[in-house]
Amino acid sequence: MSTFPDHFSEQSDRYAAARPQYPPDLFDFIAAHAPATERVWDCGTGSGQAALGLARVFTTVEASDPSAAQIANALPAANVHYSVQSAEATNYPAAHFDAVCVAQALHWFDFARFFPEARRVLRPGGLFAAWGYAWFNVTPAFDAAFTTSVLQPISNDWAPQNALLWNGYADVPFPFAPITAPPFRITCAWDLPQLLNYVATWSALRRYNERTGADLLSNTIPALTPHWGAPETVYEVSMTLTLWAGKLGNSPAVSHSPTV
Repeated sequence: MSTFPDHFSEQSDRYAAARPQYPPDLFDFIAAHAPATERVWDCGTGSGQAALGLARVFTTVEASDPSAAQIANALPAANVHYSVQSAEATNYPAAHFDAVCVAQALHWFDFARFFPEARRVLRPGGLFAAWGYAWFNVTPAFDAAFTTSVLQPISNDWAPQNALLWNGYADVPFPFAPITAPPFRITCAWDLPQLLNYVATWSALRRYNERTGADLLSNTIPALTPHWGAPETVYEVSMTLTLWAGKLGNSPAVSHSPTV
């Protein structure tokens, strides 16, 4: 039985529409360091943002998630096969994948069960890559107003697993030999409604609204708009990616900290 905490099924359609896309050079890096590009597992795919990027550089993408609602709203592609499965126990054959990838989901997994499963399904020399993002940057003035109006009020509503991502996965016991990765960033050209639609997918915001009976985003728009301008104004919104990449050797590797 999966231990994956389901914080996203209730808003899976919004998640699919509002979450940002990953940079193409991230997937080029993964393809370049995998031993081949025949098969990749996108584990904890959510609504398939990473699966579509991987589909460009791998022949076949197996994309799994424990949430049937997320899979129902996943983005289709001819060479992506979606399934509802736990990260910690799958029906994939042993030594089957050239790469195993986890996008914005590793911190939810049971590491003691997941990493043996990832090692089981990777071929020798296969690549493991996990990445995620946390806060965004727009302008210093907007960022400060957003921190005061949104981040501080919801600070106690985050699940404890989120702290693993915020700490750059430094406390995750990766059982793979690390490889050096360049820095990657997500950049989006968003207007204010697009940004707020993304923020509305945050599980902590939903918990805050349920706990207080408030609609925090609607209540804070007056505090945010003076620092944005007209809502239809488009800004570059950037997010730093935390990436850890490593190879499967012939024997268990010691734990390593991630490349950020």
